[in-house]
Amino acid sequence: MPLTRQQICESAGRKLSAAVPALASMRALIGLDGFVDEIIAVVDKRLDLKRYEPMKTIQVLGQKILQAAGQSSNYELLVTQTKLGGNGPIMGNALASAGMAVTYIGGLGYPALHPVFADFAKRAKVISIAEPGHTDALEFEDGKLMFGKHQSLGDINWDNLIGRVGKDQLINLASSAKLIGMVNWTMLPFMSDIWSRLQSEILPKCPPMERTIFIDLADPEKRTHEDIAAALKILSGFQASANVILGLNLKESTAIAEVLGIDIVGDPEAAIEQTAGAIRQKLAVGCVVIHPRKGAAAATARESAAFAGPFVQQPKISTGAGDHFNAGFCLGRVLGLSLEESLCAGVGTSGYYVRTATSPTAAELAEFLAKLPPPQN
Repeated sequence: MPLTRQQICESAGRKLSAAVPALASMRALIGLDGFVDEIIAVVDKRLDLKRYEPMKTIQVLGQKILQAAGQSSNYELLVTQTKLGGNGPIMGNALASAGMAVTYIGGLGYPALHPVFADFAKRAKVISIAEPGHTDALEFEDGKLMFGKHQSLGDINWDNLIGRVGKDQLINLASSAKLIGMVNWTMLPFMSDIWSRLQSEILPKCPPMERTIFIDLADPEKRTHEDIAAALKILSGFQASANVILGLNLKESTAIAEVLGIDIVGDPEAAIEQTAGAIRQKLAVGCVVIHPRKGAAAATARESAAFAGPFVQQPKISTGAGDHFNAGFCLGRVLGLSLEESLCAGVGTSGYYVRTATSPTAAELAEFLAKLPPPQN
């Protein structure tokens, strides 16, 4: 008889609690991007110096912009928070907060670390090879708009990776890592080359061990189908060295399905379990996981599963929610949780983060999972 949602949550919580003492010796190597994120509210009505009414939805802002066509318009952007950003730093910070021994390589400021990453550097070993990008994250009740400045990301390339980390140190870090995460392919113009060089020059020198490689492409809309197809081919090559997990949000999953020639019948969100299985089969990787806002689904060669998340209508923060899901799901996988329990850990980590604007420790996550709020329609 299948376990209930509550039973899955309780089981995942117990296993996480039991794993807390071992997490400090479990190594993760994460990279390679880095951003300074400014979380921004768009002012609709300014009441006085301190009080304002925000635009609540993207639709409201979109209508105002359309109405301004042929004229002009101005909008007040209110920075509500400045924080570390980038898929990699947010995921790495979440894993470090959970208790894993994280090494992060990426664009966190060069030659000096940018101050926004100072707290991260206290939780993890960080090696910066380039200046960070910058993101203006406009947040609304129905989603977010991310405006990025990416010029510095061209410095995240193989020459700087080897020159500023060292080949021997990179081999040592990869050799000891139970989890290797490489994210934000879309915004890093030389990521495909880095993947190829890792496969030919680094991973063959790592001793065999049970290792997981997690990859998140990030929204590939601005890349050509040819670029995406070439990246997916390289990505599949990691399966020879590790168990590969490809993480996608709903929009990304439909884009990848299109590139791979996979037809999604009906509502894409209702079909995520089937889509995950079809993408996994096409790419011949270990696992594909898809995480819309209201839940997640994953498929391996042996099974598939779906899990409804603790969706919240008005989160304290939404930027970074997907990266927290990725951290929680990967944590579950490397700890040996079942597929359903790993999905539970993923939506639980994300759910905790959007409610509190902080990353949970493993103990806090276990407690949250034990009383995971119900799904919201």
